[in-house]
Amino acid sequence: MKKKSLSAKKKIHKKVLSYLKNPIIGEIYKEFETSLINYSRSKSFAVAVSGGPDSLALTYLAKCFSILKNFKIKYYHVDHKLRDKSSIEAQRIKLLLNNFDVKCKILVWKGRKPQSNIQSIARKKRYFLIFNQSIKENIYHILTAHHLDDLYENFFIRLSRGSGLKGLSSFNQLNSKTIKGVVILRPLIKYKKEKLLYITKKVFNFYINDPSNANTSFKRTRIRNFIHNLKCEGFDENKLKLTIKNLSDSNYTIEHYVRKNIDLNSSFVKSKSSCIINKNFFRQPHEIVFRSLSIILQKVGKRYNLSRGKSLNQIIDKINSQNFNKVTLSGCILEKINNSLIIYKESRKKRIN
Repeated sequence: MKKKSLSAKKKIHKKVLSYLKNPIIGEIYKEFETSLINYSRSKSFAVAVSGGPDSLALTYLAKCFSILKNFKIKYYHVDHKLRDKSSIEAQRIKLLLNNFDVKCKILVWKGRKPQSNIQSIARKKRYFLIFNQSIKENIYHILTAHHLDDLYENFFIRLSRGSGLKGLSSFNQLNSKTIKGVVILRPLIKYKKEKLLYITKKVFNFYINDPSNANTSFKRTRIRNFIHNLKCEGFDENKLKLTIKNLSDSNYTIEHYVRKNIDLNSSFVKSKSSCIINKNFFRQPHEIVFRSLSIILQKVGKRYNLSRGKSLNQIIDKINSQNFNKVTLSGCILEKINNSLIIYKESRKKRIN
């Protein structure tokens, strides 16, 4: 790098780090840095940048982390092309971040767009594009800007869907393991949105307003308004936070026995392309069996999502019946051989035939 360029870069980095002198921003950064210590061996992260105040605050904190800890960090923004000005906004974000020595790569969602269930499909596509890009660059930890308000919203959304203990509590975790070894990290999950907005205004004095946030045709917007109305009626946010924590503790206990069941009563073979399960696997409490089998099917089938609860429960009932022989679920074949259950990818069976 030329001396002039190196000098300019140092000047930018000095300016970036100067905001840490602000007591509020400095304190948040200290906790941000601490939350990532256990993941620092990889020496690389990817940051999902939406352009909103939350993700820009995350981008700033991640940039400080990369400077102070000499980390390789990639920044990805997904242009969904769902709005007329989305590409213009993407370029504005890229130019803005470039002034802070943040090289943001724009990933474009190509092809037909959905007419319904837009937010859910867009979210899955966003993760798909970011996951693929990060894997291409050998990065297996993705930072997202989920915060405390998101935690509350997701709790009520999942409650409205009839989610169980795991669904109601899992979003409270710092990390969330996903397919192909990629891990989503939520280092800002304990902070209120207003704190992140404060950082973004101080550092960038700019962010993108997503008009869908005010569109009541989306469930998340209605849930957000519902929470606001609850607060007006004296709703105690701290008690909800405590409830979610208690649920998370209970979920952690169950996860312990799920891991134990998988370790003691199953064995993966040939790089997890198949799995052998013994009869003791199904002698555990239903929730333990349900989660254990779900994880195994996801690994063997190499699927992004876990199996649907209703389908999985039906399969477990069949396996426990005396007449069970063979069944297909989540791209896997489950076959009973003597006293064991063999699980392998459906495609593998087709190749044999």
